[in-house]
Amino acid sequence: MSSNKILFGFHAVTVRLKTHPTTVSEIHVDATRRDQRMKQFVERVKSSGVKLVESDDERLAKIAGTTRHQGVVARVQAVALANSFDDVMDQIQGMPMLLVLDGVTDPHNLGACLRVADGAGAQAVIAPKDHAVGLNATVAKVASGAAETVPYVMVTNLARTLGELKDFDIWVVGTSDQAEKSIYDLDLNRPVALVLGAEGDGMRQLTAKTCDELVRIPMAGGVESLNVSVAAGVCLYEVARQRAAAAKSKN
Repeated sequence: MSSNKILFGFHAVTVRLKTHPTTVSEIHVDATRRDQRMKQFVERVKSSGVKLVESDDERLAKIAGTTRHQGVVARVQAVALANSFDDVMDQIQGMPMLLVLDGVTDPHNLGACLRVADGAGAQAVIAPKDHAVGLNATVAKVASGAAETVPYVMVTNLARTLGELKDFDIWVVGTSDQAEKSIYDLDLNRPVALVLGAEGDGMRQLTAKTCDELVRIPMAGGVESLNVSVAAGVCLYEVARQRAAAAKSKN
């Protein structure tokens, strides 16, 4: 089999069919599922011309490596997204908005971060090789297709990479519960990289020192912090909101 990657779940496989149909080698579906969602999915697969294989739950779980496959598993070829820092910087269109993750090792959190990065319009997600989870089938499922559209770049030295972002005139803003300023106090209508650490531990000390600015997300209740993917959504969409408001005021 020439395929070298597995995707599972309705969202992840549907997005791949929509964006890169020629990279899908075959799709396995649960032959016992007759609900409307599966019927619509099967029709989409048939119309795409991709090989459709009816399988049982045991075989699907074996291929996917998990029982949480929703009855849909695909064998696919890797999509050629930007896979290096230099590639990302060369391919950025428009005002840069990047998400940097320091210490995020849970695949569910990474998948959710990729999803919100895609939704907000971030051009890439950057993480260190030694303090991060890599892309896998669980990440792809949680990302609901965003792992196929948002470059995820793992770098050897995160602090050095943040310095290189500054060389591109990108403002590096980190989040910290101890910061005096709020994310809402900043003018984010400029090239920006938002740096978030893992829930609980936060960013490493060197990462925090390398940031141009540290900000906090206001917390009104008894909870001290947000899940990293929720925090990423708050910050990225604040950037998007400010940019949309600035563009509207010019018209």
